[in-house]
Amino acid sequence: MPIDCRHIRNFSIIAHIDHGKSTLADRLLEHTGTVEKRQLKEQMLDDMELERQRGITIKARAVRMEYRHEGELYELNLIDTPGHVDFHYEVSRSLACCEGAVLLVDAFQGVEAQTMANAYAAINTDLTIVPVINKIDLTYARVDEVLVEMEQSLGIEPDDVIKASAKAGIGIDTLLAAIVERIPPPQGDPNATLRAMVFDSHYDSYRGAITYIRILDGTVRKGQKIRFLRTGVSHEVIELGQFVPQRRGCEELVAGQVGYLVCNIKDVKQVHIGDTVTIPGDQGAAALPGYKPPQRMVYCGLYPSEGENFEELRDALEKLAINDPSFEYAPESSEALGFGFRCGFLGLLHMEIIQQRLEKESDLDLVQTAPNVTYQILTTAGETLEITNPQDVPESGEIEEFRQPIVRTNFIVPAEYIGPVMQLCTDRRATYLKTEYLSPTRAVLSFDLPLAEVIYDLHDKLKSVTKGYGTMDYEMLGYFPADLVRLDILVGGKKVDALSIICDRRDADRRGRAIVKKLRGEIDRHMFEVALQAAIGTRIIARETISALRKNVTAKCYGGDISRKKKLWAKQKEGKKRMKSIGSVDIPQKAFMAVLDTGTDRQ
Repeated sequence: MPIDCRHIRNFSIIAHIDHGKSTLADRLLEHTGTVEKRQLKEQMLDDMELERQRGITIKARAVRMEYRHEGELYELNLIDTPGHVDFHYEVSRSLACCEGAVLLVDAFQGVEAQTMANAYAAINTDLTIVPVINKIDLTYARVDEVLVEMEQSLGIEPDDVIKASAKAGIGIDTLLAAIVERIPPPQGDPNATLRAMVFDSHYDSYRGAITYIRILDGTVRKGQKIRFLRTGVSHEVIELGQFVPQRRGCEELVAGQVGYLVCNIKDVKQVHIGDTVTIPGDQGAAALPGYKPPQRMVYCGLYPSEGENFEELRDALEKLAINDPSFEYAPESSEALGFGFRCGFLGLLHMEIIQQRLEKESDLDLVQTAPNVTYQILTTAGETLEITNPQDVPESGEIEEFRQPIVRTNFIVPAEYIGPVMQLCTDRRATYLKTEYLSPTRAVLSFDLPLAEVIYDLHDKLKSVTKGYGTMDYEMLGYFPADLVRLDILVGGKKVDALSIICDRRDADRRGRAIVKKLRGEIDRHMFEVALQAAIGTRIIARETISALRKNVTAKCYGGDISRKKKLWAKQKEGKKRMKSIGSVDIPQKAFMAVLDTGTDRQ
């Protein structure tokens, strides 16, 4: 018998990283009897090996639970979301499928940068917020202070906040009751024309594409024909069901429910996240607005270390793109590395995760070039170019204006660290905006910063200067003019395209010296002398030399005339000269990341 919309609640858990989302999801599964106690394990919904290794959530996961409240049986659909700033796109997709959100705040750490970013995202999506203070059983919990912070930064009434401990199971029943009572049921008509939103998908080598959907109107049944509006292709539903948390098949899904479809789709290009599913023919529903396209912040080249694995890398990227549409890729070639792909990511952690997933899930050995952000160039011909690769920067005479991406960055730090954080941002050419106090001991600092300065090492440096207590969050403002140049690296007189970077002209000398110094330590000595140079256009700004390995050719000369030794040395020198003209320098993977070294003289 189909469930009534009034008895469905769709919600997600949002929080800063490490505030206990996955543990709370475990407790909810346990308290609703969705998973038996003997089957329960920590981070139940983090089923990707990388998630369990790193202890972070990377992919949003959906799970259906049943909960009896005041004699009525309710279906609760939870979508567990990541907390890291790089995966904000995953969060936004999850929120679009929900009517409410549980906002989790750590009782010791309090309101953090991502707490505010995710809370505002939920408020802008018109979701009902159920605020929770987690970890109240900690000996150093500061519940009253955190309540003040929540009221000051997010306008949450202290009386509405549920006090809980996901680890100890405190307050879980109160939370479940609040989810049923406070979050509104989904609006939808089970008898209307089918209209469903694709919010995620993954590729199964046996079943093809498995599509995660939220039904907004109508009903979908097994054996029914459905149509994906973006591709216009119709398919038959072979299997449908819900996650409990494993896949469990059912005969139909009605308006308000969250589940999955299997349609024997073998071509991964036919499934698009944010697409609308409806019935074939002219009676189909209109397309849903879908999602805003994600903004890729960071680009880098991925190359197979063995050139012949190019096709395998292409297949692996295709399969990963269906599961994670927030990264993009396009073929490119490099003189130094051969054929590979230029890939765009939401941030450095996202880039690292994609690389590790490719290596683990597809068993590929990859060479990765140093990441860079996207720039814009206005040419003298009046064209605006999007630059994702330093190689594409035209000659300086053709550039009218060089623009860099600027982000508005909010730092939440203890008050005693305001000075060091100000200094940190000033060194990175930040524009100071304002300081607001969350409480007498914690403040929010706002700056406008170049994105290139944020993504490389700002987070690490922030943690260093604030003893681990500072957090940050950023949003894109747009592209603004700057004095930028392309810095090329020459190895043995040849320009290595994969080592080029774009940087501020005032920084170029220091960056160039730091890079060639670092490369000198990374590249092994060869049988001939190797010159390492940093150049802007034709002007060399820094040089280091890797001296040649030398064989003692005079070892067999005992005493005797010096001219014999000179003759042997001259012969060796001639051989080295010839070797230098035909020899190639082996550049290890670590050397491609050396260009990230921004110079040790800056804190």
